[in-house]
Amino acid sequence: MKTGKYAYHCGEIVPIEQAQVPITNHALNYGTGCFEGIRAYWSEDERQLFVFRLPEHYERLAASAHILMMQLPFPLAEMCELTTELLRRNEHSTDTYLRPLMYKSARIIGVRLHDLEEQFSLFTAPFGQYIETEGAARLRTSSWRRVEDTSIPARAKITGSYVNAAFSKSEAMLDGYDEALVLTEDGHVAEGSAENLFAVIGGKLVTPPVSDNILAGITRSTLIQLASEVLGVPTVERSLDRTELYVAQEVFLCGTGAEVVPVGEIDRRRVGTGQEGELTRELRETYSRVVRGRDPRYSDWLTPVYSSEHPAPEAEESLALSATPA
Repeated sequence: MKTGKYAYHCGEIVPIEQAQVPITNHALNYGTGCFEGIRAYWSEDERQLFVFRLPEHYERLAASAHILMMQLPFPLAEMCELTTELLRRNEHSTDTYLRPLMYKSARIIGVRLHDLEEQFSLFTAPFGQYIETEGAARLRTSSWRRVEDTSIPARAKITGSYVNAAFSKSEAMLDGYDEALVLTEDGHVAEGSAENLFAVIGGKLVTPPVSDNILAGITRSTLIQLASEVLGVPTVERSLDRTELYVAQEVFLCGTGAEVVPVGEIDRRRVGTGQEGELTRELRETYSRVVRGRDPRYSDWLTPVYSSEHPAPEAEESLALSATPA
């Protein structure tokens, strides 16, 4: 995996090779950490790198950290400033993924959350397509159920909980599918392995509620707003049954990493036409314009990285980073 030359680690920006954790690290041994996935989009016309909804991502990271009895090291504005500084130091001029991590850094054996040292780290990397498929994705309903909020809080991006996602993803891919469809313990649709899910039913968007053990996705909330304000399409948040997706007009996945991915088949049943549906396409194209700074109505969602004092470097080669969870 090609990353930026520098990372933020142990309180300073250091060469990426120095951003290491010891084998005794508590988060490595017990999964006691949380993270965010953030995207930055390169605009060649403006010679600018735009970070999408940066404050909202750090607000969610702060919430995840709070659930794990941790606290971010700086106020929100300083977290954003640190992030743009690291992007400038890494001289990114292509679509880029940002991975901030908050984790228990204590070097002890023993399971607990309280009274442990904690650390914040951040690295960046060029980023391409997350779900590597041509056309619409093929989904398989996973035999693994979505972890319950009463077991591991679903609203937090906890590092250890992504083992649940890994089981589902590998099962689907090894069976020849692109992605997993994950159900709750009571059999309702939750999400993909690391993406939220929408269906188009009766001309409306339908998506599982947060109470069905989904991650409260920032891309999810963005699409709900864009669907309403730009396309005039309402969204209904309610529980979905698996078979509703079989007969839906359209289905798509979404997330920071995945962006908007049409679904053409679920459990060997064609969804709609089997290709990207009209509403999915309109939403995907609208989202793409917004994140790349081509819709001034939503410019407040974008944090520019470069300025007259810190101009952008020459464009770098765009590389896919397909193994990073959303």
